[in-house]
Amino acid sequence: MVYITRREQFSAAHKLFRKEWSEEKNNEVFGKCSNPNWHGHNYELFVTVKGEQNPDTSFVANLSTISVILREKVISKLDHKNINLDVDFMKGKTATTETLAVEIWKQIETPINQLGCTLHCVKIRETENNYVEYFGS
Repeated sequence: MVYITRREQFSAAHKLFRKEWSEEKNNEVFGKCSNPNWHGHNYELFVTVKGEQNPDTSFVANLSTISVILREKVISKLDHKNINLDVDFMKGKTATTETLAVEIWKQIETPINQLGCTLHCVKIRETENNYVEYFGS
């Protein structure tokens, strides 16, 4: 079994809050990430697939094809957008990096698995110090 990873980048704004909570409670739970004026990050997205090498190409999957899938299904929807307001697959969800990783998985699992490999991990690096990894349910 061979694992390969494609990295993509996007910049996006978000705010962590629950509308049913007071501003004080949101600030207590989410801190500066609940800023009413939003805040942004330069995210890095790492998508790892696994599989056996194709005997003709030696590829597990063509990383250029994976990049196209990621750009069409994810990056075009997130880059320079407000995650809370603009991103269809995040509507009604708390815009944590954890939720973002799970929802990105849902967007790309089928098209990636149709390539003859298996989606293994979605990793999102939000800051230099914070990242989330999701391995599916």
